[in-house]
Amino acid sequence: MKSRVWTTIDFETAGIQSDFARVPYSSDTSAYGWLPVPMLCFKGEAGPTALLTAGTHGDEYEGQVALRRLARDLSTTKLNGRVIILPALNHPAVRAGRRNSPLDGGNLNRLFPGTSEGGPTAMIAHFVATELFPLADLVIDLHSGGSSLDYLPLALAHPGRSESEKHAVHRLLTSFAAPYSLLTDGAGGGAGTTLYAAAEQRGIPAITTELGRGATLWEAGLSIAEGGLRRVLRDYGLAPDIAVDEPAQSRFLQYQGPSASIYAPCDGLFEPLAKPGDCVEEGHIAGLIHPLDHALATPVELRFATRGIVAFRRFLTLTSTGDALFGLAAEPAKQ
Repeated sequence: MKSRVWTTIDFETAGIQSDFARVPYSSDTSAYGWLPVPMLCFKGEAGPTALLTAGTHGDEYEGQVALRRLARDLSTTKLNGRVIILPALNHPAVRAGRRNSPLDGGNLNRLFPGTSEGGPTAMIAHFVATELFPLADLVIDLHSGGSSLDYLPLALAHPGRSESEKHAVHRLLTSFAAPYSLLTDGAGGGAGTTLYAAAEQRGIPAITTELGRGATLWEAGLSIAEGGLRRVLRDYGLAPDIAVDEPAQSRFLQYQGPSASIYAPCDGLFEPLAKPGDCVEEGHIAGLIHPLDHALATPVELRFATRGIVAFRRFLTLTSTGDALFGLAAEPAKQ
């Protein structure tokens, strides 16, 4: 079904266009209104199309700022192809500074491919999947740890469904060149309902990132996002003259999945004793949970069930049963 979201941007017209993806929304104060999702289209001579998004979660800022900076640079850069930028994809969540939309509670990165007849968050997902994916030759969706997580600075991708897709994803990860590149099937996260998983289902090389810690702007993560975007645009011939610093080589890892993660077994105050990037062994102590209601109670010890590299840990101290506290990655198995 065709998307109900609309825009005045003509994606085939050369030059720079700025408008909104206009999401129909009927509220108490505007029966026939729409929600503005900022969107930019830069089109030059013949070439590929890059779809670049951030603000899929509203409390993740490195990507939002990086795309705004990139847009200003692209206005004076020669392009071979087309770059479509949505720096605040879940705009209601961005305005609220929240992971999920305050309008319908929707987590945009758990709703793909969306629906044209759902709430505003599902309609945004449907617009991206049905109107923007068909235009795209590559997709980058920038994320950070947000309010609850402290992450290794990494780019993530599904491994690809065929040899050609594996090669295309590896090329995109290598070009973006985050300090760490992690292959995952999405288990423990959004699995097939994320933006980059939905792109993979369309056969589009797609990566996402985790470049921050807490709901603030981390300078190092912003620098990684900016450098990665510029390298991709240069390496894919979209902006061959764009200035970019050369990074160290990315270190490839494999996510170990929920079975190697640690989840809170009870409510309490979380005291982490390991941090992202630490190499840990099976049985190593990961942290403590101090029960809230019993000041003299012995803290609950948390231990790693396997060896690995800490990919993320919980950023918040106040913790409830079931909260994800640590996730592990490992060196990929040798072929």
